[in-house]
Amino acid sequence: MKLLAIDCAANLCAACVYDAAAGKELGRSVLDLGKGHAEHLMGVIEGALKAAGSDYASLGAIAVSTGPGSFTGLRVGVSAARGLALALKIPAIGVTTLEALAAETAAIFPRRAVLAALDAGRDEIHAALYDERSVLIYGPAVTTLSHAAAMAIDISPVLAGTAATQIAAAAGRSFDLGETAATADIAVYARLAAAQGPGKHGEGEKPKPLYLRGADAKPQAGFVQSRQKN
Repeated sequence: MKLLAIDCAANLCAACVYDAAAGKELGRSVLDLGKGHAEHLMGVIEGALKAAGSDYASLGAIAVSTGPGSFTGLRVGVSAARGLALALKIPAIGVTTLEALAAETAAIFPRRAVLAALDAGRDEIHAALYDERSVLIYGPAVTTLSHAAAMAIDISPVLAGTAATQIAAAAGRSFDLGETAATADIAVYARLAAAQGPGKHGEGEKPKPLYLRGADAKPQAGFVQSRQKN
């Protein structure tokens, strides 16, 4: 089965085609945008399909990063994945950014616990802790830097994600570090989705953005004028 993976969770707008049976990537396209995922995603997908010598009809599943990450980017990626899956009548499979970062790190540090953590601003950390077998034992959750540091001191995991160095500094000791970016390599999302298998995702199980807190932009009710009656 060929699988298309999409990631818009952070600055990157990324897609790749992955051969699940062979366990290898066939082609990819990646842009470092920051913003503008909606305008470029379909072109990036077309680029990945072309690089893989594939087309939409050859796909058996769609994988997508579900966050935590950019509020707008997640909506763009998940909406595209669900739309393509519906049009092609194939499953859509969600993979969290924390799971992908942990898996990428576990490949470098096998049989080690991994704390994947993203700096969420406002003195908050988005975190998930995986044990030596890559089984989730905490999160994904919003926590404080001090709590994340306490977990690191207690378990001595490998740290991954944008908050890794902050956690090490707060803990006052050194840790092994994995990937410290805001998202994992696109092939990691494809590999994890392929391992889940489309058979585990029924018709009603559609990927949704993982928002661990609300959007920053909120309606400003104080500026709304009531409708005047005639």
